[in-house]
Amino acid sequence: MENFFGKLTAQQKHETERQLEVYRNGVQDILPEAELKNKIAKSIFQNQPLKIKLGLDPSAPDVHIGHTVVLNKLKQFQDNGHIIQLIIGDFTGKIGDPTGKSAARNQLTDEEVKRNAKTYFEQFSKVLDMNKVDLHYNSAWLSDLQLEDVIRLSASITVARLMERNDFSERLSTGKPISLHEFFYPLMQGYDSVVLESDIELGGNDQHFNVLMGRHLQEHFQKEKQVVILMPLLEGLDGKEKMSKSKNNYIGVDEDPNNMYGKTMSIPDELIPKYFNLATDLPVKEKQQIAEGLENGTLHPRDAKMLLGKTIVRMYHGTGEADKAELHFKTIFQKGAMPDEIPEAEWKGEGEVLITDLLAGLGLLSSKTEARKMIAGGGIRLNGQKVGDVQMLVKITDGLVLQAGKRKFVKLRLSTAK
Repeated sequence: MENFFGKLTAQQKHETERQLEVYRNGVQDILPEAELKNKIAKSIFQNQPLKIKLGLDPSAPDVHIGHTVVLNKLKQFQDNGHIIQLIIGDFTGKIGDPTGKSAARNQLTDEEVKRNAKTYFEQFSKVLDMNKVDLHYNSAWLSDLQLEDVIRLSASITVARLMERNDFSERLSTGKPISLHEFFYPLMQGYDSVVLESDIELGGNDQHFNVLMGRHLQEHFQKEKQVVILMPLLEGLDGKEKMSKSKNNYIGVDEDPNNMYGKTMSIPDELIPKYFNLATDLPVKEKQQIAEGLENGTLHPRDAKMLLGKTIVRMYHGTGEADKAELHFKTIFQKGAMPDEIPEAEWKGEGEVLITDLLAGLGLLSSKTEARKMIAGGGIRLNGQKVGDVQMLVKITDGLVLQAGKRKFVKLRLSTAK
């Protein structure tokens, strides 16, 4: 590929550097970065937008903040006028991505793919302008491949190269089976880049092998090679494991504003800069100033988290809801007051009941054991008063307010109340 940067005017070179700085922010790796700079320069010189690819296998339709790490990077490209290529893996989804798995993935049905994809679009629209997205289903070209085409495609890669994937090599070394169809997943994903002639492909750092396959196959088919941008995985609220709904350490993009804000306030202090970098749309310089303030002590972690919570709520619910969520947090958690609106629950049980039975019976806590632990930790209140006795008998009255932890409130209504 010829050097386009040298052909640009001073103003165009400045724009190239500006875009490159934006795209660099928060990434794990750019492979190779010099080619990304030249692609941006080529786009400006020829006045042609770049094609930015993200492949999706819609196997888990609920989108959380961890998923938006890649979406936020796509948004940066979209804001600069480039074309976003979203590929729904309705064909590859039937194979199942083996990345990071110790066993073969369950294969999706057509109905599951369509249902999950619809949910994706609704949630992605909170980040991307879906009217400016090129949407593709890879069955459009993969279903048309003949056996001869598949054999020719498989001849472009060696078994030794495929076995470089950690999950494959680990399964082989431990005697766990690898089905032949699993080897075709990275080939099919890479072939998507050949068909769409993608300039750049984004993915999480766990997709390193898969996204590089697109670059390899484009070269094999004598097309211009795409640049790969790998994004780091975002740790969840526990600060240890990758954000995941199954681990209950996530912030969902569809959660209500108060819950979203409250969850943000619970992240470990050391993750604050990473969340700002990967999960918000603030300008790069503002993110850098926040990180510097935390490091030199001029910005308190609590204040940074309040800004983070307000920013995340604003991104998904608007400025008005963000202001309300901030006020709610200050009122409830900083001043110790009760919220103005508390969900109500009808009580049909005994007029006097053990506190642990009441908490479990209302579903505020999952079990009596959890209730005892929270009481011991000082996390249960009745009408604003802390409960310290796990054997406490509660006399049920209409309007009694229970609080479990920082965010769960319920007001009792007697079934006989008028």
